[in-house]
Amino acid sequence: MNKTIDSLQVTASTLVNALGNGKRFTLDAMFDGSSGLRNSSYPEMNFNTFLGLVDKVEDVELEDHLAKFSCRNNKLAKLALDVDNFRDEVDRAVNKYGKNRIGVFIGTSTSGIAETENAYIGRDKNTGKLLNIDMLYTNNTGSVQRYVCRSLGLTGVGMVISTACSSSAKVFASAHRYITAGLCDAVIVGGVDSLCLTTLYGFNSLQLISQDICRPWDKNRQGINIGEAAGFMLLEKSNNNNCIHLTGYGESSDAHHISSPHPEGVGGKIAIEKALVSSGIKPSDVDYINLHGTATLSNDYSESKGLSSAFNPEIMCSSTKGMTGHTLGAAGINEAIICTLALENSIIPANINLRTIDDNLPIRVPTKCIKQSLNHVMSNSFGFGGSNCSLIFSC
Repeated sequence: MNKTIDSLQVTASTLVNALGNGKRFTLDAMFDGSSGLRNSSYPEMNFNTFLGLVDKVEDVELEDHLAKFSCRNNKLAKLALDVDNFRDEVDRAVNKYGKNRIGVFIGTSTSGIAETENAYIGRDKNTGKLLNIDMLYTNNTGSVQRYVCRSLGLTGVGMVISTACSSSAKVFASAHRYITAGLCDAVIVGGVDSLCLTTLYGFNSLQLISQDICRPWDKNRQGINIGEAAGFMLLEKSNNNNCIHLTGYGESSDAHHISSPHPEGVGGKIAIEKALVSSGIKPSDVDYINLHGTATLSNDYSESKGLSSAFNPEIMCSSTKGMTGHTLGAAGINEAIICTLALENSIIPANINLRTIDDNLPIRVPTKCIKQSLNHVMSNSFGFGGSNCSLIFSC
C-alpha cells in the first residue's frame, strides 16, 4: 500500500474518565482489568443501569473570567486540561508557533444539553418561561470549543464536530487536513461528553441500555452503559521519530439506518480500509485494534463481520468500554489515548466482563491483558447514521 498522508506527532495528551482524573488511572486499569462502571443513578433518571460517572465534576470551578461557560460539560473539559501537564505542553507550543497558529477541534454529542434540561425542569410553572438558560455560553454545541480556546488562550482556527459516537475520532481527520492546508501549525484535538437525561432516556427508549455491567463481545450482552469523559491531544507536524504518530485515518458514511449499523459491517470496513491505505501499511502490520465494541447485539456483530473481511481472524482486538462505559462523543479521543498508552507501555488491554464467548462473532478477544511490543494500532469509532471513523497510531 502507498502512504497517502504525512504523519502527525502526538506531543501530549490528557484524559479524564470514570477510571480517574489523569491517564495513569486508565493505564492502571489496562494492566489490572478494572472497571470504573458503577450501578448508580443520575438525577431524574428512573431506570436501573451502570454508569461511568466522573467523580466531583460538579465541584469544579471555571476560571473567574470564564464563569459564564460554567456547565457540567465545560467543567469536565477543565478537569482534563488541568492534569497530565497538558497546559504546560500547550504553552510550549504557543511559544513555538503563536496562539493564532494552533487549531482546536473538539467532538461532542451532548455539550450543554444538561443545562437546557435543567432550564426546562426549573421553568416558571405559570408562564413556562425558561429562567436559567444561556444559549451563547452553555446551551449550544459550540460552547465547549469556545471555552477550551479561551481557557488555553488560543485564537486559531477551530470547530466542533458532532457525528454521534464518531465525533472525537473524526476531529483527527479534520486536524490533519487543516495542518496540511497550512491553516495551522499544530492542533489540539479532543472530545468532551457529559451525562445528561437526553442520552440516557434516548438510548433507553431504543432498548440499548443494559441493566447489568456492559459485556462487549459476550454471547449474552444486553447493551451499553453510558459514561462520560474528556480528553485532548496536541498534534504537530512530525519532527521526532521516537514519538507516537497519527499515521492514518479513514472515514465513511454508509447511511444504512439512523441508529442501526449495516449488518455486514460495510461502512466500518470502508473506514478501516481507508485508514490502512492512508497509513501505507498492510492489515497484517496492525498489532492491535481497539474495537468500537458497544456491547449491543447488532453493533458487535456488525463490527466483527467488517473486521473479519479485512483482517485475519487472529487479529488482536478488545473493547475497553467495559472499563469506561460508552462515552459517546468522547469515545473517539478516550480510546485513541488508550491506543497510545498501549503503544507506550507494550500492552494489549483485556476485553473485561466477558463471560461467555459468542460463536457468531468471528473475531476473538482476550479476557486478560497481554504484554506485547506494538508498532501499529487501530481505533474504531462508529456512530449513528453510519458515520464511521478508523484511526491508526504508530511508533
